[in-house]
Amino acid sequence: MTAGRNGALLVVGDVVTDIVARHRGPLAAGTDTAAAIRTLPGGAGANVACWAAHTGCADVRLLGRVGADTVAWHERELVAAGVRPRLVVDPEAATGTVICLVDTGAAAERTFLTDSGASLRLEPADWSDTLLDGVARLHLSGYLLFAESSRELARTALVAARARGVPVSLDPASAGFLVRLGVDRFLAFAEGLHVLLPSRDEACLLTGLSDPVDAAAKLSRLVPLVVTKAGADGALVTRTGAAPIRIPATPAVPQDTTGAGDAFTGAFLAALLAGADPEEAAASGCRAGAEAVGRVGARPPTQGRDR
Repeated sequence: MTAGRNGALLVVGDVVTDIVARHRGPLAAGTDTAAAIRTLPGGAGANVACWAAHTGCADVRLLGRVGADTVAWHERELVAAGVRPRLVVDPEAATGTVICLVDTGAAAERTFLTDSGASLRLEPADWSDTLLDGVARLHLSGYLLFAESSRELARTALVAARARGVPVSLDPASAGFLVRLGVDRFLAFAEGLHVLLPSRDEACLLTGLSDPVDAAAKLSRLVPLVVTKAGADGALVTRTGAAPIRIPATPAVPQDTTGAGDAFTGAFLAALLAGADPEEAAASGCRAGAEAVGRVGARPPTQGRDR
């Protein structure tokens, strides 16, 4: 390992309530489908923060926006996970809610129905440059880019971090929302990043290329380090001008793939802060992703919640 840089990880992103419905086989239209349903804390930004703390980062901070309806619950869950939350309470909107439909077949694939609620109502007024005090890395959830006010907040945070020399990472978050945002707008924002963590599908969408290796190479000409998450196929680590390096997946028996990419990202960033090189950090991310898919919900286990 190379020498790490002491300091905190600051995550800016979404905090939502996940309603996870696990069913087997196709949904039965117009009638009942039996399912096991749980209400759990979620949100890509919050998940990343929790997994970073779970995998060894001692100082993880989170800026997010929630409704008054669940702020106390979300704060307790984040603190229990080892995260220091700064939750802005929205005076109008309720906390975002995501219905996660998980087919419990072999792949445990999930489909999301998303009501972003307060989470994408973050705005530049919620930001203070003092949030970067003691911070060694800033991570932005890609969901921030999918609404005007939170996109401006992300831009404000990015500019402030660059002024302090703090490296910034971003996970594109959603291929479906990327289509609505527009690839060109996303790539214009990405020019200021140090690390991009797309899924395989997101990397191909952002480049118009069908081969994830070619897509990663093209993206690395824009962002110095591209780490492509490929699920059961592991990950690709691509530096500008260098050939991609494949990192094998950690074997797992999937129960619920919700949050697996967030787990990868959190563990990856924690490992970088601990001094790992990108390949070592990606291997740590693969291990966390395997742990995530082996449990229900998007968060790591915490005291007081079912392990």
